[in-house]
Amino acid sequence: MSTIVTLKKGEGRTIKAGGMWIFDNEIETVVGNFENGDIVMIHDFDGYPMGKGFINEHSKIRVRMLTRQADREIDAAFIRERVKDAWEYRKKVVDTSSCRLIFGEADFLPGLVVDKFSDVLVVQSLALGIDRLKEEILQDLKEILAEDGICIRGVYERSDAKVRSQEGMERIKGFIGPEFDTNVEIVENGVKYIVDVKEGQKTGFFLDQKYNRQSIQKLCRGAKVLDCFTHTGSFALNAGIAGAAEVTGVDASQLAVDQATENAALNGLSDTVKFQCCDVFDLLPRLEEQGEKYDLVILDPPAFTKSRNSVKNATKGYREINLRGMKLVKDGGYLATCSCSHFMSYELFTKTINQAAHHVHKRLRQVEFRTQAPDHPILWAADESYYLKFYIFQVVDEK
Repeated sequence: MSTIVTLKKGEGRTIKAGGMWIFDNEIETVVGNFENGDIVMIHDFDGYPMGKGFINEHSKIRVRMLTRQADREIDAAFIRERVKDAWEYRKKVVDTSSCRLIFGEADFLPGLVVDKFSDVLVVQSLALGIDRLKEEILQDLKEILAEDGICIRGVYERSDAKVRSQEGMERIKGFIGPEFDTNVEIVENGVKYIVDVKEGQKTGFFLDQKYNRQSIQKLCRGAKVLDCFTHTGSFALNAGIAGAAEVTGVDASQLAVDQATENAALNGLSDTVKFQCCDVFDLLPRLEEQGEKYDLVILDPPAFTKSRNSVKNATKGYREINLRGMKLVKDGGYLATCSCSHFMSYELFTKTINQAAHHVHKRLRQVEFRTQAPDHPILWAADESYYLKFYIFQVVDEK
C-alpha cells in the first residue's frame, strides 16, 4: 500500500460517523504514486489509520471506502466474502426471484449495482475503482448463486448513467458474455412483467417499490384507481390483480405505455387496466375540471431533484402533484404518494405533503409509511443509501 491519503484536521466527519465517502475538500495530502481507481490507505490528520478505499482525482467523491480495517488485504477472498454476504442477506429478507443483489455502498461494494431479473443479471458500475473489479464480482455472483441451484443465463451492462462522466468514465451498455433476449419475464407479487433490460429506465425495472406495490393491493378491490407516472404499469397492475374495477395508468413515455399495455395483456387485465401517454402535470387539472373522482390515486414520480441546488423547484413539483392528486380522491378515499430523491428528505417531503393538504382543505389520516424494499438496504450514516419515501393516506374532507 504505497499511497496514503491524509485528512485535514477537523475533516472526515462523514466517515467517522460511519459513512463511505471522502470528498476532495477534506484531504490535506496524498503521498505516493497511484493511478485513478487504485486502492489507497486513509489516515486521519494525526496519522491514525482509518481504512482503505478507491481514489479517483476526477471525482469530487475523492475516496470511496472499502474497509475500516487498515490491515485487511483487498484480494479475491475479500471480494468474494463481500458478494457472499450480500447474497446471504437477500435470502433472509426478500423474495429473491427478482431482486437487487448488490446495492453499492450499503453492501460495502461502493459504486456498483447488480439486479437479478429471473435468470438474468443487470450490472451498473458508477465508480472507477469498482469498475476494475466488475467482472470478478459478477463471476463470484454467478458461482455463489449456482451453489443454490440458480443458473444465470446472461449478463447485461447498463453503465450508461450520466454520473459516470463525473468519474471520468465513458457511458457504456451492452452484453457481458453471450447475447440473449433482453426482454425478460419476471413475476412479482403475483404480477407478470416483461422487463426490457436493454432500453428500460435504469436497469430496466424499479425493484425498490416491490413491497410498496403489494401494500396498495388491500385498498383496490372494486376500486377506481389512477396511477400517475406508471412507467411499465407496476402499481396499476398490482391494483388490477387485486380486483380493481377500473385502473388508468399514465406516463409521459410512449415506450413505457406500450410496455405497460403488453404487461396488462400478459396478466389478462386488458379490460380493466388501461394506459395513456400524457404529461401528468397537464392531465390532473383536466381530470379535476371533468369532475373525475377516484377511490385511490397513486403518485410515483421520477426524482424531481438530483442535487441540493434544485430542491426548491422540486418541492414545488411535489406540492403541485400532491395537491392535484388529493383533489381527485373521493372523500374517504386513499392517496399513495412517494419521492425517490435522496435530496428530498423525509422531513421536507412530509412538510410538502402537509402543505398541499392544507392548501386544498383536506385532512390526511396516515395508513402507513414505508421506504425502499430491504434488498436496497439503508446503511445508517451513509445517507446516500436512503432515498425512497412512501406514504399511504386516507384523504377526508375537513369535518
